[in-house]
Amino acid sequence: MSTHKVFYFSHAPQSVYEIIREEVPPGFELISLNEDSDDERKKKLAECAAVIVAARPMTREFIEAAPGLKLLHHQGVGYQDTVDVAALKERQIALALTPAGTSIGVAEHTLLLSLAVCKRLPYADSELRQGRWHINSLRPYSFELNGRTVGYVGMGRIGQETAARFKAFGTAGIYYDPHAALSPGREEALGLSRVEFNELLAAADILTLHVPSGDDTYHMIDEDALKQMKPNAIVINTARGTVIDEAALCKALQEGRIAGAGLDVFETEPFQPDNPLAAMPNVVLTPHISAGTRDALKTKMRALFQNVQRFFNGDELENRVKL
Repeated sequence: MSTHKVFYFSHAPQSVYEIIREEVPPGFELISLNEDSDDERKKKLAECAAVIVAARPMTREFIEAAPGLKLLHHQGVGYQDTVDVAALKERQIALALTPAGTSIGVAEHTLLLSLAVCKRLPYADSELRQGRWHINSLRPYSFELNGRTVGYVGMGRIGQETAARFKAFGTAGIYYDPHAALSPGREEALGLSRVEFNELLAAADILTLHVPSGDDTYHMIDEDALKQMKPNAIVINTARGTVIDEAALCKALQEGRIAGAGLDVFETEPFQPDNPLAAMPNVVLTPHISAGTRDALKTKMRALFQNVQRFFNGDELENRVKL
């Protein structure tokens, strides 16, 4: 039986490759990088029939370096800013996504960021380690989730998982989604009501984003949107960095027009330490890790390799993107 080589496009520690290899089925071989080298990427792409793409963009340059490539399988669902779709279409290379394994980790991370911003947790931790005891000085800037209104932009799988968790903290929920409306029963179960975008901006104490990158979501949280928000509101983004106009967000935070932000994604990644957000005590930053748990990776890879098997067995590919 021939072995199909599957290349993991991103560079990762050996401990990550070991988790992935646990899910590789018989008849397949995982090819990984020894170094974060584009020359090595091209060399290994040349011998593989399938590639797994995560955050590292798979550009035309790399697609052209893979003459035997038949399948590009995204580790998640946000392919719009990580895959050159036009180049795939020209070669008729299949593209599939992996929705499994993302929702719970991102929902939990959204709660984590919200709580950390509400209590200024990283700032309090950093100050305490330097001998400064802020037992009272943070009280005017800290608040609880209970009784707050959470505004969700996007109400797909992740939005619903997030809403279920926020509800347990005693929040009220409103959502805006131009593409989907929940059933009345589902809205009742999650404690949600559907509103228009401007109404959501004005009412939300916590604004959380759960939409993909795209022309219709680019900078949807811009200066105008931020001006409509409450001065005690916070913004949470575990979706894509381009959904927020980062310069406008910085300005709103510096001028005190909103109270804080929790960000896992950024317009430019990796995040640079000279970014003005890094110096703000009311901002919590994490390096695009909301779905980055061992549990999520194992779930994703199990589902992904089952789909890769389908493809090479000649069966219908699940979660295929129409090119």
